[in-house]
Amino acid sequence: MHFSDFKNILLKINDFNLPGNNSLLKLAPPSRVKQLRDGYKIINPKLAAVMLFFYPDKDKKTRMTLILRNKYNGVHSNQISFPGGKMEKSDIDLTNTAIRETVEELGIDESLINVIRPLSKVYIPPSNFNVQPFLAVYNCVPSFNPDSKEVSVILEPLLEDLLNMKHIQSLISIQNKDVFVPSYIIDGHVVWGATAMMLNEFITLIKDIVNS
Repeated sequence: MHFSDFKNILLKINDFNLPGNNSLLKLAPPSRVKQLRDGYKIINPKLAAVMLFFYPDKDKKTRMTLILRNKYNGVHSNQISFPGGKMEKSDIDLTNTAIRETVEELGIDESLINVIRPLSKVYIPPSNFNVQPFLAVYNCVPSFNPDSKEVSVILEPLLEDLLNMKHIQSLISIQNKDVFVPSYIIDGHVVWGATAMMLNEFITLIKDIVNS
């Protein structure tokens, strides 16, 4: 999709309600489906924000960024995710968190980021994070300078490929147990959990706008 066409779609985005739980449930791991339906009991969650970051490539086609996190001692080690992270005391709000973390992890120019709107929050029980995703665009071809301490690989899927993806079941290991989870496959990587849930809401929202 040409980047100008994508931006025209985004002009209508605030006229549409977020798909919310209906779309999140479709990509939720089995252990979280009942919790999403019944409502989480969230006690003193840590706050975080991530960014669904879209931009033009050199051919003016629309791309999005995902990152493969480096291995570390934590539950989200070596997983595909959106750029983002924990809210710091110095952050004014979660929008600021998403921008700061994205700039730090991707090494891009903060002044060129245009935040469009927030999407639905997703609570992640294993780490007790309540994560606010934001949709944003970057109005030129980015020159990435990723933080090597946090980012192993940057993925840059095309928007049309994202919109045409199918849900599949992937076998992964959770707490040393092999389980099947709903997922996407992007550039050979399994995308599951909160990242897949957020991505599915975005895809549903864009399709609602296009088909309206």
